[in-house]
Amino acid sequence: MSIRTFYLLVYSLYMNIFRNYTLSWKLIALLKFALLFIGIAIGSYWPEYFLPYAPYLLVIGMVAGLYVKIVALKS
Repeated sequence: MSIRTFYLLVYSLYMNIFRNYTLSWKLIALLKFALLFIGIAIGSYWPEYFLPYAPYLLVIGMVAGLYVKIVALKS
């Protein structure tokens, strides 16, 4: 396989990031757990950096959660 063929293969597989797809509830749960644990890891390594922004992050999280809840209840 030449470099050009490899590049075209990688480009065709990974460059269409806005394609439509459906995830099962198991994959959504796995994604949520992954993001939760990444957030815990980042927060444990740099707590002094994120502590001043904690109230703002809490408000953003609550607003985003409320938005998701409203959209879920409408459908």
